[in-house]
Amino acid sequence: MTGILLIDKPAGFTSFDVIAKMRGITKIRKIGHAGTLDPMATGVLPLFFENATKACDIMPNQDKRYRAQFRLGLTTDTQDITGKILTETKVTAGTADVLAVLEHFRGNIEQLPPMYSAIQVNGQRLYDIAREGKTIEREKRPVTIYELELLESDDTTHTYTIDVSCSKGTYIRTVCNDIGEALGCGATLTQLCRTEAAGFALRDCITLQEAQQKADEGTLTKCLLPIESVFASLPRITLDERRTQLFQNGVRLDLVRNKIPPIAGSFTVYGEKKGFLGIAHNDYDKNELIMEKLFSLL
Repeated sequence: MTGILLIDKPAGFTSFDVIAKMRGITKIRKIGHAGTLDPMATGVLPLFFENATKACDIMPNQDKRYRAQFRLGLTTDTQDITGKILTETKVTAGTADVLAVLEHFRGNIEQLPPMYSAIQVNGQRLYDIAREGKTIEREKRPVTIYELELLESDDTTHTYTIDVSCSKGTYIRTVCNDIGEALGCGATLTQLCRTEAAGFALRDCITLQEAQQKADEGTLTKCLLPIESVFASLPRITLDERRTQLFQNGVRLDLVRNKIPPIAGSFTVYGEKKGFLGIAHNDYDKNELIMEKLFSLL
């Protein structure tokens, strides 16, 4: 059972809880995932089985999309509703104010990582330091907000729902927190759903209950996506049978002699008879095709 399975993570589960559950369902130990989700969050969690785990760290598209709800006038130590309440403030801002503030968070911005995060500082996870009741200096990190739109608003309860398309490493909790700070009343994340990850969408996911049912029926493998689906955005070349064998043996093919197309950056490599082989790039200084990752064994 090799491939990618798209799971709609339920609230209350850590990403590792989902892996543990799927190990029990499939009896497969080698399972990885793309992009950790907080326990309160739901949504797209791509799982990589067996040989597909090689793709986890080289996915070309690591952008994400979320649907997030936040409440103005409330702040917590975790920046979400699961944390300890720090402040409760009277809210005078409304929908028009939220819409005006969103403009300042689109594009390339700098974000201060929350204390409750897995980022390491001097060898320690920030969340371990936070659990000791401490706060330390952190450096802001550059992130990109490609799209940020207001989907729903309720000025009575001061709750607002946004759609956010962003780069890897963006903390949606912090986006909501910073919106609240900009409005002068604070804000905390109350709901979070990841609707897209690694080019995969929520509509294509199945639940853990559905995964169990399909496993019992013997049809779960039909839900697996091929490894190469995560590289769909990359250019592609195809090698004949002789060059396929050389590539699988780790031989660096001469670009000119083997008529390798001039492609900048990484691309997928297929064999005429063997299908998807792996990922490679052209080294024009050495005139060689360089293998980055091999997925198809001899």
